[in-house]
Amino acid sequence: MSDVPGASSKAPIKVFLLDDHEVVRRGLRDLLDAEADIAVVGEAGTAEQALARGPALRPDVAVLDVRLPDGDGITVCRELRSRMPGLACLMLTSFDDEDALLDAIMAGAAGYVLKQIKGSDLVSAVRSVATGQSMLDPATTARLMQSLRSPEAAGEPQDARLATLSERERAVLALIGDGLTNRQIAKQLYLSEKTVKNHISRLLGKLGVERRVQAAVIAAQVRSEGHEGRVPPPEH
Repeated sequence: MSDVPGASSKAPIKVFLLDDHEVVRRGLRDLLDAEADIAVVGEAGTAEQALARGPALRPDVAVLDVRLPDGDGITVCRELRSRMPGLACLMLTSFDDEDALLDAIMAGAAGYVLKQIKGSDLVSAVRSVATGQSMLDPATTARLMQSLRSPEAAGEPQDARLATLSERERAVLALIGDGLTNRQIAKQLYLSEKTVKNHISRLLGKLGVERRVQAAVIAAQVRSEGHEGRVPPPEH
């Protein structure tokens, strides 16, 4: 067990674990519980379990597997943080997935690490995000977003691209930027999932991008810049 200065007089960092593999969860629990300043307060194997159990436990940090049998950890991150704004989410995955990394950033995750990480480094990551630090390097994030921009559309003013979108397509784009799934967008806009897919297909073409995550980058830029093209709340 690590001898952490002041650990006895300071409340331990409360951690919640989400991974669909029991062996992984057990390993994470053993690793983290061995530290004097960290306490695992609960765990889950599915997104549904995490959303049901997590809020009641009031953890400081949630270590969330990105890939789950009934959803994904990024959606869980977004949902948990909507209920507990102070929660620090550390995304854990076996995949070096650019789309997942960007989605994690947009969901408000405090960190994103691969399962190949050393145990000591994971412990350090939990401590870092618990103190409000980010494990998402700003320079790396900026390069990722730059790489996701379409070379063909890079020279075209964003104003011109956004101007080609219909009001409904702008509403869909804004919700993509919020990280919603097609089903969630359909529910919010009172549309069928098929209609949402058609809107997304058209808006990708108009924006000159091929991937949904590239559209999400544009939506995030619109929001951060206070762009005139920001979508007003949809009319019901």
